[in-house]
Amino acid sequence: MVADIIDGKAFAGRLRERVATVAARFERAAGRKPGLAVVLVGEDAASRVYVAAKGKATIEAGMASFEHRLPADAPQGELLALVARLNADPAVDGILVQLPLPPQMDEAAVIAAIAPAKDVDGFTVENAGRLATGLPGFVPCTPLGCLMLLKDRLGDLSGLEAVVIGRSNIVGKPMAQLLTQASCTVTLAHSRTRDLPAVVRRADIVVAAVGRPEMIAADWLKPGATVIDVGINRLPPAEGESRGRLVGDVDFAGASAVAGAITPVPGGVGPMTIAVLLRNTAVAAYRNAGIALDENAL
Repeated sequence: MVADIIDGKAFAGRLRERVATVAARFERAAGRKPGLAVVLVGEDAASRVYVAAKGKATIEAGMASFEHRLPADAPQGELLALVARLNADPAVDGILVQLPLPPQMDEAAVIAAIAPAKDVDGFTVENAGRLATGLPGFVPCTPLGCLMLLKDRLGDLSGLEAVVIGRSNIVGKPMAQLLTQASCTVTLAHSRTRDLPAVVRRADIVVAAVGRPEMIAADWLKPGATVIDVGINRLPPAEGESRGRLVGDVDFAGASAVAGAITPVPGGVGPMTIAVLLRNTAVAAYRNAGIALDENAL
């Protein structure tokens, strides 16, 4: 068996096209573009790259991009004051504070300051609670992107057994909740799960979000399982390499001989995260303006 490759980059491209269409429709109806504000504190190299990519994608989707930068030594009060201004700004529909924050800042307090209606990352307690109770809100971008890929591949997920490896508030927990809402039988596994390979081997769907390079081996997988690899890990450079290669949490080469379908790293889940962020921003714009939108079409 050779697994089908789930092309997240291609799916994300189609999603971004749909977002651009509804963004243009919003501009005609509201007289302004949907707006996404991204806040970067400090000079973390990876964060700068992410923020630049998000800004470029926002503009390409026909939306307004507002970028705010604060120095690494900025006091928390300055960031909270900025978030308050963005909450009150009618041109801003979505607010994203790039994580991680410097050590003098309380990430939980900063996230709590974002208005839930503009929390397009889906990180606030209110939006987390809405997801947990099945109410409409904003879902974190990466797990929602994973669900989209699964539904595109498998269609109806009802009755399938799913194992999510990793229990973070950003990926693991919301992923398990989304799969539960899709009528899967879900196990949320983690580093302390007893006999983790045996647990994973039961699954029709495996979502790996543990942050350990190539941890999930081929013999952990049920033949024909669909594998979504959320991990992005850079290995130490081999001899002659300037940079180590990127790998996921799954042994891709081995798993490809067992799984029915698998996402690659890179090119799988990664492109979906920004695409879903744009999707959430467009949805926020329509909701905030009171304009009807078929959100399921996105």
